[in-house]
Order: sequence, then structure tokens, then C-alpha cells
Amino acid sequence: MANETTVPALPCRSIDEIEEFYTALGFTRTYHQVRPNPYLALRREDIHLHFFTIPGFNPEDSYGTCIITVPDTGALFGAFAEGMRSAYGKLLISGIPRMTRPRKRKNADNLAGFTIVDPGGNWIRIFPSSNDASREEPPAGRLATALQNAVVIGDSKGDHRQAAKILDGALARAGDAPNAELVEALLYRAEIALTLSDRDRAGELLARVRAIPLEAAERERLAEALAGADDIEAALSAG
Repeated sequence: MANETTVPALPCRSIDEIEEFYTALGFTRTYHQVRPNPYLALRREDIHLHFFTIPGFNPEDSYGTCIITVPDTGALFGAFAEGMRSAYGKLLISGIPRMTRPRKRKNADNLAGFTIVDPGGNWIRIFPSSNDASREEPPAGRLATALQNAVVIGDSKGDHRQAAKILDGALARAGDAPNAELVEALLYRAEIALTLSDRDRAGELLARVRAIPLEAAERERLAEALAGADDIEAALSAG
């Protein structure tokens, strides 16, 4: 048998706040039930997500998660980011809900994935579906390696304090690191600082990034990361 479909049913505190959030990302409601038990079904093209409420549910304690594979993670991230900016005035990069940027994960064959943490605290993990997806060799530099480890701990496991500790140690010893690697590490550390509600630290790290001289080729290669710098700045400005 082939062509089966699996649809995750995830917990939440309120199907109304779930629907508002996912509608901003381009999803549409396909089913809505209030009684006897609140239940919501959403769809965006071939992505189906269902939600049910639990009395007294706390999103911060959620273990809900699922994996979605898509042809192009960058394109989907861009569409979701556009929807977030339109609905909320900025990319949500801290708190609940939030969304991480696409980053290569060494625990996922070095494929670039990103994660949505929705209002129910569910981790929606998005990765490329093609086995032929581009896989560059992992960087060999100490700072780049530390960044890879921090991404696994922070973006995959959700332990942002440990990810910050890994990067802080690596950054303290990164005097000879290439500027491009330094930018990527500092930006991820700034994003973690926002997630940990340390706005002053995020601002300091962003200022360090802005002060690093980059050649045109480096700016082109770091275009996505530097777009993240703009999102961090917007989040800091929004208060």
C-alpha cells in the first residue's frame, strides 16, 4: 500500500489563538468544533495540522512535536516570515510563539531545517524532503563547529542556556576566526539572548556584528544571516 497520509493532532490551550497564528502563516481552517471537545483542523497546501484543547494546559510544558518535510525549506520560511511580519509587525524570534531561522543541523545529515513553536508550545520541525538536498561539508573551524553544536542544543533540543554557554566559550577563544564565521556565531548568540529575555546582551552582540568589516563576497554568502540581524534589530526596537 502507498500514498498514505499521517496527520498530527497536537495539544493547545485555545484553538482560537492557534487558528489566529496559523492563519497568519497562510493556513486555512478545514474543520472547527467547539462542543463537546474543542478541535481544529488546518491546512496549507499539503500540510495538515490538527489541534485539541486540554483544560489547564500550559504551552511552556508542552511535549507536542511533529516533523514536516518540504521541497524547499527556504521558500517556506520566507512565506511564513512574510505572514508573521504582516500580522505581528516583526518576525517572532523569542517567546511563545516563535520561529527559528533555517540552519544546517549536524544531527539531520547537515540539512537546513527550521522550527516553529506555536501558541500551544508545539515544536513543528521542518526539513527538506529531497534526499538530493544540498549538503555542504561541515566547517572545520573551532567556532563553526561550536556553532553547529549550539544549534543542535538550542534549535533541536531547546536548551538555550546550554547553547549560550557553548557559544560564549567558543567566542571567548575566537580571536583568529574568519569574519564570516564570527558573524554567524554572534547572530545566533544574539537570537538566543532574545529567547532568554536578555535584551541588553542581544543588543551588545548585534552591535559587534554591525562593526565587523565584510567584503562583498562575504556579504553575499551571509545574506540570510544578515537578514536575521535585521529581524533581531526589529525585535529590539519593538520592545
